[in-house]
Amino acid sequence: MRPVPCDGTGGPPGGSYRCPLPHDPDQEGAPGHPSAEGSIDLTVLAPAHNEEDNVEPLVSQIAAALDPTDLDYEILIIDDGSTDGTRARVEALMGSNPRLRCVAMRDTPPGRGNGQSAAFHAGFRAARGRLVASLDADLQNDPADLPAMLDLMRRTGADLVQGDRSRNRRDNPVRRVGSVVGRLFRRWLLGDAVRDTGCSLRVMKRRVALEIPLQFRGVHRFIPVIARHRGATVVEMPVNHRPRAAGETKYGLGIVQRALPGLIDLLAVRWMRSRRRPVACDEVRARAARREEVRA
Repeated sequence: MRPVPCDGTGGPPGGSYRCPLPHDPDQEGAPGHPSAEGSIDLTVLAPAHNEEDNVEPLVSQIAAALDPTDLDYEILIIDDGSTDGTRARVEALMGSNPRLRCVAMRDTPPGRGNGQSAAFHAGFRAARGRLVASLDADLQNDPADLPAMLDLMRRTGADLVQGDRSRNRRDNPVRRVGSVVGRLFRRWLLGDAVRDTGCSLRVMKRRVALEIPLQFRGVHRFIPVIARHRGATVVEMPVNHRPRAAGETKYGLGIVQRALPGLIDLLAVRWMRSRRRPVACDEVRARAARREEVRA
């Protein structure tokens, strides 16, 4: 897995945001830090690379799903090196939608983005919600599933609700076989029982999102299992899956495009799990009696 930059700029009209991680890694998510959570209930974020025809219906569908609720939410589009009119479309929508924000990835390769892992990394740190929901910008994930996912999180007390598209997908035989083989390897090497770890539609506590090492390409496929490795409670929920209406798929098929990189990423996540060590700590303060002895 190749390290990728995570540095975003953009924000609401009249404001700006810069991903603080490269400059202040020890303070991310801390109270008083620009990326600190808690100012609103929910951030719904979507990485977008050349999705100009999808961003407007995406924003409309998210609003249709969440406006009937009493949640204070925002919509965050991460422009990952788009070469079409994606960012211009988002900026035009921002003028009439105060809930909409945009983060633009920096240092993207010419004509390409840094990928979903890097975009999620930037988006999670720009998010202002106590909860974050993620989904693809290609409209294959259905925002209408979000209220039920949020309700399931509330009822179960889970830290992360993962979408499962498997009942609603109509994949070709090659992709179906690849999915089965991938699940077997993940269960064998990582103890990962999540059925559809590749589904980007999920809701989680922001503190959980910040713990995922998304600086590395491909890690977004392992968000649920890494969260579990770190002690989070993960539950799954069947969700809708829709065909792509516009734009082009960013993923190929076959052994070279998907299987081998996926296996390498899986082994890397296993290595990270075996090398991870607890980092929680408490400051030890002197007792009052001991301080009196020192004074005497």
